[in-house]
Amino acid sequence: MLYSLGRNSSPIVTAIGVAVALIAIVGTQVFGWEWGGGQLVPTTLGVVAAAIAIVVIGSRLG
Repeated sequence: MLYSLGRNSSPIVTAIGVAVALIAIVGTQVFGWEWGGGQLVPTTLGVVAAAIAIVVIGSRLG
């Protein structure tokens, strides 16, 4: 059975998601960040966000 993060996620997980989205929007619009553009900061942030998502989903499923 798949677990729905939308209805059952904690406020902390929601706040982290909103913060990541805001950082991505500001980084793209203000700093000209591009995924895969060879820039260290956006790539590092993307990897960290993916790792957090894997940990959250793994803890919810396990």
